[in-house]
Amino acid sequence: MFGFLNINKPPHVTSRGAVNAIQKLIKPTRVGHAGTLDPLATGVLVLCIGPATRLTRFIQDQPKVYLADFELGVVSDTEDRYGEKKTIPSAPEVSADDLAAVLPSFTGEILQRPPAFSALKVQGQRAYTLARQGKEVQLTPRKIQIHDLQLVNFSYPNFQLRIHCGSGTYVRSLGRDIGEKLGSGAIMTALTRASIGDFHLANAINLDEITKSNLDSHLVNAVQPLGQLESIEVPEEQIQRFANGHTWSFDTARPAEMVKAVDPQGRLVAVLQRKTDTLFTPAINFAHYWVEHKLN
Repeated sequence: MFGFLNINKPPHVTSRGAVNAIQKLIKPTRVGHAGTLDPLATGVLVLCIGPATRLTRFIQDQPKVYLADFELGVVSDTEDRYGEKKTIPSAPEVSADDLAAVLPSFTGEILQRPPAFSALKVQGQRAYTLARQGKEVQLTPRKIQIHDLQLVNFSYPNFQLRIHCGSGTYVRSLGRDIGEKLGSGAIMTALTRASIGDFHLANAINLDEITKSNLDSHLVNAVQPLGQLESIEVPEEQIQRFANGHTWSFDTARPAEMVKAVDPQGRLVAVLQRKTDTLFTPAINFAHYWVEHKLN
């Protein structure tokens, strides 16, 4: 098996739990995921099947859309409703206009301090491990990209945002910072990932609907989610050359440093890296898989 699964992750299931559920169905085929969702979150979780686990970063780097619910006037150590909550006694009663007025300051390229309860490492240890031990965790702010913020619903103290953002964005931390800007504090109460790149919730399948017999029919061709890469069709004989470790030289006016090589059937053979104006070499090579697939 080689491709991606677009899973609608249910609440209270970890991303690793979703991977393990599929792994049990198709052992020993490898399974991974392209972008963690918090246990409370639902929505699009892209699972990488077989050789597609080597393409994880291409999915993770694509823009994402979230629908996130927040509550004003309260904070928590985890920045969501599952942490130790504290009410802000002097919090002002924020209006929809107040909230809408600060949203533009959170769009574009901004600095964000990741949450203490995160999988980022601090001196070799996961930040959440240190935070659970009661240790102070100070993570360095990072640049993130917020393409668009829309206020979808507001009924004080609750509001919902549609967030179109780049890779590395912590939605609960975005809510935290908006709450701080309003002098109110805020925690995330619900989160749904509506899309990652070309993977959309409308096309996702529920985790409990996947079976050993129907999994293959839900696989997404590994070529499709790599829309950011230009496509080059390679002849059948070149696939064997790639399997033998050879490079490929061809005339191209394409400026791209990386392209995707597909066979005449539209299957992903390799991700090619430019070496010279005309010489490309496989940076990620799937030729062995297709040679063996045809032989078997």
